[in-house]
Amino acid sequence: MKVLRTPDAAFAAISDFPFAPHYREIIDAKSGARLRIHFIDEGPRDAPVVLMMHGEPSWSYLYRHMIGPVVEAGFRVIAPDLVGFGKSDKPAAKSDYSYAAHVRWMRQWLEALDLTRITLACQDWGSLVGLRLVAEMPERFSGVVLSNGGLPEGGPAPRAFAIWRAFSKWSPLFPIGKIISKGTKRGLGPQEIAAYDAPFPDASYKAGARIFPSFVPFEGNVAVPDQKRAWEVFDRWDKPFLCAFSDGDPITRGGESRWIGRVPGTAGQPHCTLRGGHFIQEDDPEGFVAAILAVTGSARG
Repeated sequence: MKVLRTPDAAFAAISDFPFAPHYREIIDAKSGARLRIHFIDEGPRDAPVVLMMHGEPSWSYLYRHMIGPVVEAGFRVIAPDLVGFGKSDKPAAKSDYSYAAHVRWMRQWLEALDLTRITLACQDWGSLVGLRLVAEMPERFSGVVLSNGGLPEGGPAPRAFAIWRAFSKWSPLFPIGKIISKGTKRGLGPQEIAAYDAPFPDASYKAGARIFPSFVPFEGNVAVPDQKRAWEVFDRWDKPFLCAFSDGDPITRGGESRWIGRVPGTAGQPHCTLRGGHFIQEDDPEGFVAAILAVTGSARG
């Protein structure tokens, strides 16, 4: 496995992400390759954890407006970069990636940090990976806040997603910062777009970002059985589970209906609709933070 690492200099111009980097190395079980995973770790080390997991094709920069307010409420916030994204290492070949590999890599990372008392806050692929972690290690998690994501277990792909999947596979250009900007309602400024482009100095770093959409387990995908096993856990999950989907995401709008009423932990929760597009962390970070605190309360309270 050839592994790329974005030079630190690529991130030097980012002025609105004032968080110290942390790293933990894991070993890929199949190839033996060493992979360095980057994560933000803010707040008291003995406080309950809020695990903020990003999706495709973003990185932990996505949560920059949310980390501070949740830490101020008394929590330890941990926000990793998935392998292939952000400041984490990037296997160079598309064949190095799979849904199962990402779950395996992030489970190894989480176990290495020995995190417990975790509330998962997730969106997009942060939910596809994060919810699988919850299902595999339910004893480590105390709650879930889900926005604009899910845990597909077959069925047809929504038209908007099918278009995105084809674009990611075939488009000769893949301008990540501009893609994320188009997934917001407010639009991003030039410096923000540059920050999302920073992890990918050239096309060779984009293998993970290119291949991720093809892994979403709609009908016929190899991961469907794993998804169904995860759903068996959530069909019994009675810890808090809050949905905070946005009103303007053409791919996931209405996705809360797959959870509310099916998962026991959704009962009595103040489910809410946030205002914005797919990348709700950019459009309505305050609303997402409020949803997290509605599940967790104040750690200082």
